[in-house]
Amino acid sequence: MAIHRNLMLARLVAVAGTAGVLLGAQASTEPVRKAKPAASKPAPVAPLQDDELALSAQVSIGSIPCELGQSVNLRPDAEGPGYFHLQLKGQRFHLRPVASATGALRLEDQARGAVWIQLANKSMLMDQRQGRRLADECMTPLQQAYAEQLRRDPTPALIDVAQKPR
Repeated sequence: MAIHRNLMLARLVAVAGTAGVLLGAQASTEPVRKAKPAASKPAPVAPLQDDELALSAQVSIGSIPCELGQSVNLRPDAEGPGYFHLQLKGQRFHLRPVASATGALRLEDQARGAVWIQLANKSMLMDQRQGRRLADECMTPLQQAYAEQLRRDPTPALIDVAQKPR
């Protein structure tokens, strides 16, 4: 039985050695190194149409404080006229203006599913893929002033205006 076990072990070692040679395995003291990915350049941006450039001129930029102690940094893309870079904590987005039927300024990063919506009284960053807000109640000083004016003198709802006696 011991002879049979030794014979099986010898065959196993011989087969393993042959497999190593067939597969090109060599004993080496150097560790296997993974190839480093090439430094990626940002993809070239498509030039914007005149109406999109006009929208981008209306976007408020800078460091904008939001609710819950968050803040976003929105700055123009120096290499892509009309495009913007937005940073929230460790997340970065590359946004382009998109026409909106509601009149809100809308910037989108289609690759990452992010949408920056800028209203008269606040801005917000949405994640379209997950259907949630990443940042809300983001306000520049101008938006804060407008929000305060709305609190003091709210705009009447359309239904209220339609029902007033003449």
